[in-house]
Amino acid sequence: MRNAWPDDPDMPLADLMTRWPSTIPVFVRRRMLCVGCLVGPFHTVGDACAEYGLDEAAFMAELAEAARS
Repeated sequence: MRNAWPDDPDMPLADLMTRWPSTIPVFVRRRMLCVGCLVGPFHTVGDACAEYGLDEAAFMAELAEAARS
């Protein structure tokens, strides 16, 4: 059974990438250094959006699309 996509910007990046590895290319395409980052277990999607100046809703939608594929 596939894990349902949570609409949670407070999910730690390490958890997100572990549960939905198909989201990793989204970070890579945007040249984000989140993949393999040591603070991944503590940094959230919301934190990453703030750090990289991204629209959180748009980025979450992009991640959700990747997770569904």
